[in-house]
Amino acid sequence: MVSLDARNQHPRASTVLVVPLSTTLSGFDTHVRLEPGETGLGEVSEAQAENISTVRKESLSPPRSRLRALSASRLGQIARCVVLAMGIVPGDI
Repeated sequence: MVSLDARNQHPRASTVLVVPLSTTLSGFDTHVRLEPGETGLGEVSEAQAENISTVRKESLSPPRSRLRALSASRLGQIARCVVLAMGIVPGDI
């Protein structure tokens, strides 16, 4: 999830923002490569920032293992890629 923790945990917020991960690596400009230690997945993955979505909390399954938080610098990379996917050069904002 990339939405604010306050939103994620708020009882009246029914949705969260997510950027999907894929283990099929493409190297697109809007993807951020993540190592297994960062995600908890068993292999390298990519965050696909162009596919940012709103997901209803009720549709989420409980985690199978401990959730991991990405570093602030990684979240910043993903945020810049979301902006890039919108057709805006991140340096222009």
